[in-house]
Amino acid sequence: MITFDGVTKRYPDGTVAVDELSLEAPTGEITVLVGPSGCGKTTSLRMINRMIDPSAGRILLDGADVTTVDPPTLRRGIGYVIQQAGLFPHRKIVDNVATVPYLLGWDRKKARSRAMDLLELVGLDPGLAGRYPFQLSGGQQQRVGVARALAADPPVLLMDEPFSAVDPIVRASLQDELLRLQAELNKTIVFVTHDIDEAVKLGDRVAVLRVGGRLAQLAAPAELLAEPADDFVREFLGRDRGIRRLSFIPADGLSLRTDLVVPVSADVSSVRGTAEAWLAVVDAEGGPLGWIAPKDLPDSGGTLAEVPAAPYGTFVRGRDSLRAALDATLLSPSGNALAVDGSGRVEGVVTREALGEALTRIAEDARG
Repeated sequence: MITFDGVTKRYPDGTVAVDELSLEAPTGEITVLVGPSGCGKTTSLRMINRMIDPSAGRILLDGADVTTVDPPTLRRGIGYVIQQAGLFPHRKIVDNVATVPYLLGWDRKKARSRAMDLLELVGLDPGLAGRYPFQLSGGQQQRVGVARALAADPPVLLMDEPFSAVDPIVRASLQDELLRLQAELNKTIVFVTHDIDEAVKLGDRVAVLRVGGRLAQLAAPAELLAEPADDFVREFLGRDRGIRRLSFIPADGLSLRTDLVVPVSADVSSVRGTAEAWLAVVDAEGGPLGWIAPKDLPDSGGTLAEVPAAPYGTFVRGRDSLRAALDATLLSPSGNALAVDGSGRVEGVVTREALGEALTRIAEDARG
């Protein structure tokens, strides 16, 4: 556990970067520090590994004051990931990852073996081990940065806006990778970002900081979105916080209609007269093929396999959120979503009416 106990950082010119900050980052969880520029989030992070020392207060790592530990020794037990990875350009990837094990005195064979294992763990081709950083993409370099931070298996990982320099698609992939790794490794992670979407996606707890390094609110993402502490937090979360909140509400309670699902082997003539505006077509294994509009079917015979199907959106029932179900409806010309199981087989259709009823219930609950 990392504890900030009344921590203040004041510079000689009188600037206060962090002001009496008190919070806890629980063991095995991701705590995200988020806020506007000048709120002291990076300064707070760097005080944990003593890249900056506090002017007042204490930072405790599992109960021990970090200022009682020699800085180099402290840092070797804490993983650190920064923007643009910060890799050594003159070292091969395998040796970049093995940096801390080398400093700890590991023999070269053991350190490199650990590095190779970590490259696979973070989803990189081991064939990249012999390349130099400039030969990798930005996303690959960030993965190497994460691997290097994990090399000595530190219990604590500090991450300072590690994904901000990559494009949105790569960023989403890296976020998913971090969540996968955390589910496996259970590190104590303090993550700094200015992006509230990233904060609520990654954090077990989110600390919103005001300019001047004062804590505005510390809460789980769902609580933060549902109950902002004040106008500052509400404004920082943005006008679409209601949509973000749907990410924390499971979609498994949505009612399904199975009568709107038809097999691709069905005769065109058997569904042409159906009163429904749209039907979902599935293959022999129950996988989705798309939507058809019965009124637009040709008068000729044959099966639905001969009829072009319109695009569809799906969500996994029992795993995905209400936001995913809403997104699926927006991807479909029918305005309905296909609920699938973990194997991708269609379980039924969530109509726009069913989704609307669920959203109405949520709104009523929010009003109390």
